[in-house]
Amino acid sequence: MAPRRRAEPTVHGFLNLYKPAGITSMEALRRVKRIAGQRRKVGHAGTLDPLAEGVLPICFGQATRLMEQVVSGRKRYRMTVRLGARSTTYDAEGDIEEIATPGSLTKSDIASALAGFVGMIEQVPPMYSALKVDGRRLYELARSGKEVERAPRLVEIHAVHIDGIDLPFLNLTVDCGRGTYLRSLAHDLGQALGVGGYVTELARLSCGQFKAEDGITPDSLEAAAAGGDWKAHLHPVDWALRHFSAIRVGRTEEAAIKNGQAIRYEPEERPTDQSATVRAYSVDGVFLAILEFRDETGLWQPTRVFNSGEISPHAPDATVGRSWGERDRG
Repeated sequence: MAPRRRAEPTVHGFLNLYKPAGITSMEALRRVKRIAGQRRKVGHAGTLDPLAEGVLPICFGQATRLMEQVVSGRKRYRMTVRLGARSTTYDAEGDIEEIATPGSLTKSDIASALAGFVGMIEQVPPMYSALKVDGRRLYELARSGKEVERAPRLVEIHAVHIDGIDLPFLNLTVDCGRGTYLRSLAHDLGQALGVGGYVTELARLSCGQFKAEDGITPDSLEAAAAGGDWKAHLHPVDWALRHFSAIRVGRTEEAAIKNGQAIRYEPEERPTDQSATVRAYSVDGVFLAILEFRDETGLWQPTRVFNSGEISPHAPDATVGRSWGERDRG
């Protein structure tokens, strides 16, 4: 009997993966797990279409507990839309039907149509998506030739910038919130202009704290692993929370936090909606928890408690409580 391979020790943190076009997010995740030797408690935050490239945050160990917050972060995309035709998948991988010649469209026409998609809008998901209806993925139904009613979803598009127009192609940068389908935006824009439209290229430039320019491709990660240094690209668990203020607490408060108990802490200023969430660290600089202020009790309640035991480079200054209101921008 062959000896059982010893499992790699569990690691904790985030990897800023830059997914190439042409593979699914799950394929990218499986490759990362193989490279890192991590089989359990590894996931990705925010799915990218196979056609899309760009930021795909990978969560290891304790970082998987922050997946929801990462997914909920603001995102930026760069996309190319082809006007004058429509696609069954709303992108270049579907069956294409020519609709109209868009040559008469002006930048003013396009800008006016785009303005209708900025803000809180209702968006119908494409049939070729991973959403489930009656227990089945929409793309499974679509591949079997079925189209079903999809309930519109409320999404937020913060801004759309026209980067260039070379009809029939349109280059855009889109800032949006969670759950926005860029393929649906391209399709709906084509409908609004009366000429049809679909995505030909799509790249996610950012997702919360994760930026494309700082990402690492699977090939580069594999090369780093071959040199024994892939963990140099791993960010600590609190790295994704740097937009929150940070405090250090004493030993008594540390023990309470580890037991999920609220603590009393007196900041220099009364918390506002923006400052009512903080990162809490031990005297030694170990990341302990996310705390939220409860106005009804005047106490700070742990909402996520972590136990990686690792000293963080993002911990505030050593004086207990000193860093209230100071944000680590990394």
